[in-house]
Amino acid sequence: MNQADGRGVLRTALSCLLALGAIGMLAGCATGSKAATGTSVGASTRSPETSEEVAEHGEEAAQQREEAAELARNRELLSQIEAKKREEAAEANAKKREKAAERKVKKREAESRAAGKKREQEAAKKLEKREAELDERVKKREQEASHARQEQREEAASTQPSTGVTTSTGTQTTTTGAGEQ
Repeated sequence: MNQADGRGVLRTALSCLLALGAIGMLAGCATGSKAATGTSVGASTRSPETSEEVAEHGEEAAQQREEAAELARNRELLSQIEAKKREEAAEANAKKREKAAERKVKKREAESRAAGKKREQEAAKKLEKREAELDERVKKREQEASHARQEQREEAASTQPSTGVTTSTGTQTTTTGAGEQ
């Protein structure tokens, strides 16, 4: 319900209440004038104009009281309608804010998940890179160690006196002391 519809409803309600009040006052005036004339006839010790004036003032005062009461009722009704309208608008705004907040939360959660995946992927890449570097280092050290052992063997073989004699056919013969073969 928008503001224009709400104002139209308020105007209609207020017009109906005022019409009912006017009808009620007219009905009250008709009975009040009969009562006033009945009392003025019985109390005619004073001049007839004075008692008519008093009756007229009384009717006017009663009419004013009725109008004031009707106006107060109309104001109360109007304030109730406006309060209900404000409450409905506040509820609608609260629902809108709640939905917007839910959308923000969902968006932040999605962003957080995406950032978490990205960090995991980066960490996995770094880990793979470090593992590759470590594997490379291990291979290099193994090669160096293998090479060092080979050099030590070659050095040990070259520094150790030969106990055998090599023949022209490439077979090795060993001598054991007194020239025996």
